Amino acid sequence: MTAPQEKAFPVSWDQLHRDARALAWRLAGINRWDAIVCVTRGGLVPSAIVARELGIRLIDTVCITSYHDYQTQGELELLKSVTPSLVELGKGRGERLLVVDDLVDTGRTARVVKDMLPEAHLATVYAKPQGIELVDTFVTEVSQDTWIYFPWDTSLQFAPPIRDGV
Repeated sequence: MTAPQEKAFPVSWDQLHRDARALAWRLAGINRWDAIVCVTRGGLVPSAIVARELGIRLIDTVCITSYHDYQTQGELELLKSVTPSLVELGKGRGERLLVVDDLVDTGRTARVVKDMLPEAHLATVYAKPQGIELVDTFVTEVSQDTWIYFPWDTSLQFAPPIRDGV
């Protein structure tokens, strides 16, 4: 699944939980948020953790798909937009709305969300250089050629030692 030029970065459930809490910690000092807009599907788990830590009860989703085969990014498809009444909380531009996603990669998905909610605060757990300029708050930067294996996309199995060249 990983191309030879890519670096693998496996993220465990424990690490994701710690990193999402670290994101919440950073966000706590920035603003009091009216609601979270979760970018599905990757943003679901981090959004739940951030919402709990910051005491946010109003959560909506924006559903955008681009990874159709789990390996390469294709055309973006907006499956569900943000609920109009939620946008109105932010004076029609997303003010005091917190957008949460697991990762910004190329920035294509982030650009779509920023166009919908130009004043919203975009927060991701992980960020890559091509999309980092669109993110207001993140926890960990990884190189563009790193493939992050999130816990919901992996299973436990034997891994041969690095010395075996696999």
